[in-house]
Amino acid sequence: MSDVESPAYVSGHGLLTGRTAVITAAAGAGIGGATARRFLEEGARVVISDAHARRLKESEEALAAEFGAAHVASLPCDVTDEQQVEALFVLAEELHDGLDIVVNNAGLGGTCALVDMTDEQWSRVLDVTLNGTFRCTRAALRRFRDQGRGGVVVNNASVVGWRAQAGQAHYAAAKAGVMALTRCAAVEAAAYGVRVNAVSPSLAMHPHLVKVTTPELLEELTGREAFGRYAQPWEVANVMVFLASGYSSYMTGEVVSVSSQHA
Repeated sequence: MSDVESPAYVSGHGLLTGRTAVITAAAGAGIGGATARRFLEEGARVVISDAHARRLKESEEALAAEFGAAHVASLPCDVTDEQQVEALFVLAEELHDGLDIVVNNAGLGGTCALVDMTDEQWSRVLDVTLNGTFRCTRAALRRFRDQGRGGVVVNNASVVGWRAQAGQAHYAAAKAGVMALTRCAAVEAAAYGVRVNAVSPSLAMHPHLVKVTTPELLEELTGREAFGRYAQPWEVANVMVFLASGYSSYMTGEVVSVSSQHA
């Protein structure tokens, strides 16, 4: 990693006070977990989900202890299962009399050359990363339309949706699909006052990922970044806060790069 230090953590300013957000893949130390924390720091109520039930419960308990049980709820959810997706959104509605924000963070990666890739490997990545985002976006837009008070969807894309990378054909195709889905959904949802945008990170690392990444690979990856370092998950979450807040009220259908590597 470069000698360039990460900036100081940004404190909350009440940008999401009183709003309810569903955040997928929010257990653990990655972007989803950082987004849940940042939303809570900005005054939101969060309903977090993840396919890993134990880690999800641990995350809920930790956040509830810090921000209050009334502000945090969780439900395990596999975004490839329509019934589980529906149950997640029903819970959010029942707990807080409606929904304001949905963050589609669930995704699945992996490295495999296209010539060796199986149908199962391809389909699994597409089903979690693209189809899961579709299912949750659809559930969100139906509710926002019926509520009649607007709403926001923030999707997590990736710079590989723009640029080529060996071994990432399935993931890149899925993330490019998320970008296209974001733009099309935004055009449709504008009619009922809903905004749909996406973030596009490149290299966001947390301590667990650093431990399982070789120093050589980490040096190579960070060397490609303009700041010579990887992003902290909360730096990506900050952009999600912006897109979820009133500060981005005239933005929709945008994919915001959180990296210098958008081309």
